[in-house]
Amino acid sequence: MASLQPLSVSALGHRRAAHLLRRTSFRYTKARIDELASLPADKAVARLLQPYPLQMQQPLYPGTDGNVAWILPPPGQTFPTQDFILRRYVMAWWVNEALHDPGIVHRMTLFLHQYLTVDAQSFNNAHFFDYLSLLRWAALGNFKKVATKIVTDNCMLRYLNNHQNTKANPNENFAREFFELFTIGKGPQIGPEDYTNYTEQDIVQAARVFTGFRARTQRDQIDPETGIPRGVTAFAQHDTGTKTFSSKFQNTTIQGASNNAGMWAELDAFVNMVFAQPEVARLFCRRIYRFFVSRHITPEIESDIIEPLAQTFRNSGYEIKPVLEKLLQSQHFYDEDDAETGDEIIGGMIRSPLEATLQMLSFFGIPVPDPNANPQLHYETFFSRDILQRILTPSGFPLFLPSDVAGYPAYHQEPEYNRQWFNSSTIIARYKFPEQLLTGRVSIGSNPNAQLAFKLDIVAWVRNSGFFSNPADPHALVEELLHYLLPAPISNERFNYFYDDVFLNHLPPYDWTYEWQAYLQTNNATEVRIPLERLFKAILYSQEFQTF
Repeated sequence: MASLQPLSVSALGHRRAAHLLRRTSFRYTKARIDELASLPADKAVARLLQPYPLQMQQPLYPGTDGNVAWILPPPGQTFPTQDFILRRYVMAWWVNEALHDPGIVHRMTLFLHQYLTVDAQSFNNAHFFDYLSLLRWAALGNFKKVATKIVTDNCMLRYLNNHQNTKANPNENFAREFFELFTIGKGPQIGPEDYTNYTEQDIVQAARVFTGFRARTQRDQIDPETGIPRGVTAFAQHDTGTKTFSSKFQNTTIQGASNNAGMWAELDAFVNMVFAQPEVARLFCRRIYRFFVSRHITPEIESDIIEPLAQTFRNSGYEIKPVLEKLLQSQHFYDEDDAETGDEIIGGMIRSPLEATLQMLSFFGIPVPDPNANPQLHYETFFSRDILQRILTPSGFPLFLPSDVAGYPAYHQEPEYNRQWFNSSTIIARYKFPEQLLTGRVSIGSNPNAQLAFKLDIVAWVRNSGFFSNPADPHALVEELLHYLLPAPISNERFNYFYDDVFLNHLPPYDWTYEWQAYLQTNNATEVRIPLERLFKAILYSQEFQTF
């Protein structure tokens, strides 16, 4: 029976701690796993469910007179004008922050980006920074609030055409997605223009509520609660008539505004009406479940997990943090609510290319160029060119450039969901990453050896990282690496594949010990590099590593 009862253990232990960290953070390190492993579930989850300071409050641009902080500038600062390049700086800035965030905030920011999707190109770079800031503000906050504030986010106003929504020429695009994707969901169609949770006429009425909200290029209108720039009201373009909704919303009537302030009150009344429907909480919790736990929602999961989480969500006034606390501390999350542990949840999802990339960059301690000393190398080359364009996009994850308003297919298209990270067009690029990490090179067009801004020296890492108890012991070396890189214990037969077939290449164990000691004496890494690289690639190519 699926259970949200808290996992009652004095310490999580390695396997559970590694599972928790893989699912909640892009920063995956041995030290963090060991730290969480020593804690009970509630304290480990509490360490993750807190906002950690940003590395940089905003990206920097290399100007002629020094680095420019153009988004949150001091008085009199000159703004750079290269919007396309600067948008890449904003995107790269977020990825760097995700890489260094030891908690869940950036993982939840990605969740909200998938939920309340915009395209990074929907407005200019500074407005996209504001959008990301809003999602970070809401990551452990109140979903009802962010669902209200996203209505006047400048990027969203442009992305779903609500800046064109006027009383004389209504545009229903945003209203439709607000119902279908952002809040309540359609449910099965039960008649012409009639869905389980709303009707086409409700979309018409909602579009009338949204008339007159406009994007603001200058970013001088600030939300008083978040401190983030937002859009404005254009009362002359607002439909001031009464809006009457269907029986799906208890035939609620919302009085039209009589001035700009009334438009905000009208918006609040509309959001209150929508969030009064229980299905809003259920849809949110299903999506949280599929993002953090499993793509499979059976009738048992619906009744024993989704419904209690939705009740917690409603009782808290739509606070996100209590839902995460309940889910991530539960027996179900650790697959300990049935007789067969480890067969459904742990190792039961496929890593996205973003998780696979950032978790390995952090695990192996790949150096990141200093954004203060060389912002061009940091933002344009390391993150924008190499991580975003050369690694993630060919692997099927064009981050912040989703194909449509529903977001990235692996997060929403049933029944496959995360299995879609593997398909005929992306699998080759995905499997090239281990080789790219070891060689520091990538094939681009006619250039098969384009240089990357990062490279893993696996020999130096084994020698200097402090990860291994005794690198000269081949059995311990393989065992310790598999222990942290794979989500669950493997069979003896599978271990022997990595140990004997791959690493030792059927040579006796003392051969490795001799070669390692010779390397320490001579500093000639030739003979130890080959087996280490074989092992590294075999693990990262393995089906076990692709899951988490």
